[in-house]
Amino acid sequence: MNALTEFRAALTATLADLSTAGLLRRLRLPQGIDLVSNDYLGLAEHPHLTACMGAALARGVSGSGGSRLLRGHHAVFDRIEERLAAFSGTEAALLFGSGYAANIGLLQAIAGPDDLVVSDERNHASIIDGIRLTRARTVVYPHQDLDAVDTALTAPRRGRAIVITESVFSMDGDLTPLSDLVSIAERHGAAVIVDEAHATGLYGARGSGRVEELGLRDAVLATIHTGGKALGSTGAWVAGPGVVRDVLINRARTFIFSTAPQPLLAAALGGGLDLVEDEPLRRLEVHRKAALLRNTLQDAGVQAGGASPIVPILAGSNDDAVALQDDLTAQGFDVRAIRPPSVAPGTARLRVTVRYPIADRELQRFATAAGNLLHSYAR
Repeated sequence: MNALTEFRAALTATLADLSTAGLLRRLRLPQGIDLVSNDYLGLAEHPHLTACMGAALARGVSGSGGSRLLRGHHAVFDRIEERLAAFSGTEAALLFGSGYAANIGLLQAIAGPDDLVVSDERNHASIIDGIRLTRARTVVYPHQDLDAVDTALTAPRRGRAIVITESVFSMDGDLTPLSDLVSIAERHGAAVIVDEAHATGLYGARGSGRVEELGLRDAVLATIHTGGKALGSTGAWVAGPGVVRDVLINRARTFIFSTAPQPLLAAALGGGLDLVEDEPLRRLEVHRKAALLRNTLQDAGVQAGGASPIVPILAGSNDDAVALQDDLTAQGFDVRAIRPPSVAPGTARLRVTVRYPIADRELQRFATAAGNLLHSYAR
């Protein structure tokens, strides 16, 4: 057996092991009522975004041409970053091609081996990977355990300390007690960074997130926001003081060594901001519908978690989660099984997202169907 054949055999065995464990994934085209995407406000297909991008294309805005430190910087980026900063309530903002790039770039740029990073155990994979690149001393605390944060910050340290968390957790849908977390960090001289990926567009008077909603803007070093969820497009930005932006431009490897996003992204983000600002009813309706779904699931005998538009329905085993996914798909609902490593072993689930376009009756029909299926499995 030559080396190439041996390598292919090893990869085939890896896929077989994943299949046996109920962890094999395959790409699926969207079908049925969307209860899985992060397009919470229903903006991804909104005609206003299409019109904004069409107008940008008509002006000849297409490819970027290189990284932003070379030929890839365009005036449209300056304009959208000024608007993103105003939306976020900060001095400055810097645009990245994705939330993954934003988290990795931010952490790698501002922390080093002498520093301490304190991170919730259920933070995004991009946060985990970014922390690894810093080579900082890291304390991963049990989910939402603020006593553990306090203990971690009490221990002697050489450098600076950073506490990082999501404001709305992507798999559990629960809300971080940010005010309490900030108080603990302030007491110990630590900076706080908040990933607002699943809060942007949904919380606060402007819609910028939970840091805005709770009045914590001046107490937080930086926030990370995404355009690829409630804003209906793609990309992400880091919001904070001007000095954070300047350091990122000079040290964030995912910014320096990446081709700039298409300038078209700026038009899409601007269109999304227009709608978030002009139609606040959308986010109010999403929260109302999320409460409706949770109540209806409870009436159907289904335990539903979370306190946001993310509603996890625990199935337990990987096979049960896949079976629930497939049976609900057959009834016209687009849901997906979430399995390890996205969640802990034994906690496979459906991660249901409540979206503005979904009618109340469809949410109620889904809850009834999910309840009937889960009860039939139990028998």
